Amino acid sequence: MQLDIERLIEDFGGPSVLAEALTASFPDEPVTRAAVYKWRERGSLPLAQLNKLALLAVQQGKRFDFNDYLTGAAASAQGRSPDMGDRLYIFDTTLRDGEQSPGAAMTKEEKVRIARQLERLGVDVIEAGFAAASPGDADAIRAIAEVVKESTVCSLARANERDIRAAGEAIKPAARGRIHTFIATSPIHMEKKLRMTPDEVVEAAVKAVKLAREYTDDVEFSAEDALRSDIDFLARIFGEVIKAGATTLNVPDTVGYAVPKITEAFFRELIAKTPGGDKVIWSAHCHNDLGMAVANSLAAVLGGARQVECTINGLGERAGNAAMEEIVMAVRTRKDVFAVETRVDATQIVPASKLVSTITGYPVQPNKAIVGANAFAHESGIHQDGVLKHRETYEIMSAESVGWTANRLTLGKLSGRNAFRTKLQDLGIVLDSEEALNAAFARFKELADKKREIFDEDLHALVSDQLVTVEQEDYKFVSLKVATETGEAPQAQIVFVEHGNEQRAESTGSGPVDAAFKAIESVVKSEAELELYSVNAITKGTESQGEVTVRLAKEGRIVNGQGADTDIIVASAKAYLAALNKLHSKTERVYAQGPV
Repeated sequence: MQLDIERLIEDFGGPSVLAEALTASFPDEPVTRAAVYKWRERGSLPLAQLNKLALLAVQQGKRFDFNDYLTGAAASAQGRSPDMGDRLYIFDTTLRDGEQSPGAAMTKEEKVRIARQLERLGVDVIEAGFAAASPGDADAIRAIAEVVKESTVCSLARANERDIRAAGEAIKPAARGRIHTFIATSPIHMEKKLRMTPDEVVEAAVKAVKLAREYTDDVEFSAEDALRSDIDFLARIFGEVIKAGATTLNVPDTVGYAVPKITEAFFRELIAKTPGGDKVIWSAHCHNDLGMAVANSLAAVLGGARQVECTINGLGERAGNAAMEEIVMAVRTRKDVFAVETRVDATQIVPASKLVSTITGYPVQPNKAIVGANAFAHESGIHQDGVLKHRETYEIMSAESVGWTANRLTLGKLSGRNAFRTKLQDLGIVLDSEEALNAAFARFKELADKKREIFDEDLHALVSDQLVTVEQEDYKFVSLKVATETGEAPQAQIVFVEHGNEQRAESTGSGPVDAAFKAIESVVKSEAELELYSVNAITKGTESQGEVTVRLAKEGRIVNGQGADTDIIVASAKAYLAALNKLHSKTERVYAQGPV
C-alpha cells in the first residue's frame, strides 16, 4: 500500500504541528518531529500511527479516510466513492421485516407502542408495514402515521399500481411519509419468480416510482436480491429510477449471501457507475443467514451507503436482519473508522429492545451484543479487576450509554392512578378509554401487592397482557389451581372463558405446565402443535414476574402467545390462551413477498 505521506502530514499542519498534536493526544507514546520527517522520507508510517491519526482527526472534527491518500495502482484498485456526507440515516423495519419472524405478528396497538418508542429512540425512518398485505396492516400504518411526528413513516409496496396506491393512502396522515417500492433484479429472480425480461423490470420500476411520486416526494426504490444481480444492470435500473424521482436507493442482500469485503467494493463500484448516483442516498439492507448482516451493513457504509435498514434485536425471518443497536454503537464507538453520525438517542436502546422482546415473544439471548443481559457482565477476575480500576480497560462503552439504567423508574403499591397514567404515557402507552385505564390500573395494584417495586418492563408486560382486541378475546384466563408432589403426577384445575362461556377443566401431566396445557386442550381441542415454550424473568429478584412465550402451529399458521405473572404456571396458562386467541383470530395476515 502506497500513501501520499507528504500530503497527509501537510493536511495535519506539517511535521511540527502534527508531532505536537500526537504527543498531546497520546502522552504515553510521544512522537518527535524527527520521527514525522522519517515517515515522509520513507513514504510510509507504522499502522499503529495511522490508527492514531484517525483518532486525532476525530478529536479535531476532521474527516479522515486513508483511502484519500492512496496513490498509484493502490488507489486504482481501492476505488473512491463520492463524498456522501457524515450523516448516517437509520431506517428501522422492525414493524415490517421484523414482524415476518414466525409468530411475531402484532396487533395495531402493539405496533403503535413500538413506533412511539422508535420515535423516542430517534430513528429516521419507521417502516410501519406493508399496506397491500392486508387491511389490518394498512390500518396500523395509518394509525402510526397519525401519532408519529418526528420520524418518517414508510410503507412497503411492490412495483405495481395496487400496492403503490395502498401505500400512498396509508401514509397520508404522516407529517413525513415515504413509499418504499421494490422489484427483483437478480437473473434468477427475474427469470424464475417474476418471469419478466430485464427491460420489463426497468419499465415496471420506473412506472412505480413515478406513481409513488403522486403521493410523496420521498420515494425509496429497492432492487430485491441486489447483491446477486449484475452490477451493470443495477446501474442502469438505478439510473432510470433516479430520473423518475427516487430519492433513496436500497441495495439489499436479500438472502444473506454477501461478505463484507465484496459488499464494500460492490457499493463503491455501483455508486460510481450509476448516472446521478451522487444525488441520492444509498441504503443497505442485509440479512443474517451467514451471521454477517451487521458486518455487511458496516462495509456498505464504508463503500458509500448513508442509510442502513435494520431491526431492533436483529429481529426478522430466517436468521434475522442487521441489529440496529449493533449498527448504531459500532459507528459511535469506531468514529475513527466510519466517520459518520446518527441522531439515535442510545440511552433508549435497551428500553426499545425490551419492549420489542415483550411484544413479539422473542427473548434476547443473554450474550447478545449491547442488549443481552450479560453484555456488560465480567466473570473473569482479571477483567473485574481491570474494570474496577479503569472502566475502559475492558469496556469500550458503558452500560448507561445504551440505557441499562435509564429504564429503572419504579412505582409501588402506594402510587396513584395519575402517576400510573403519566408513567404509561412516558412509555408511549396510550389506552383508548377510561375503562381500559381502570382495568390496567386494577391489574397494576394486584401486581404491586405481590412485588414491592414495579419497573418499566413490568408495565410493558402488564399492558401487553391487557391489550387484547375484542376480536381476539375468544379465550380468557380466570383462575388456576395446581397440585404437585414428589412421586405423584402433577394435577391442574383451570377455569377460563371460551367464547363468553366459563369452562372448567382438569388434567394430569408430566409437570405442572404440561398438566395446565392438557387441561385447556381437553376443552378446546385445538389440535395445535406446541413448537416453543420459553420462560424469561422480566426483572431481577425472586419476586420478579415471569414472562412466558408459547408458540403454536396449525395448518401452516404459526402464532406466539405471551403471558406474564409472578406465578410462572399462571403465566404459562395465560400465554397458551393468548396463542389460541391468535390462532383462532379471523384476521388473516398475507405476506406478499419475502424479505427485501
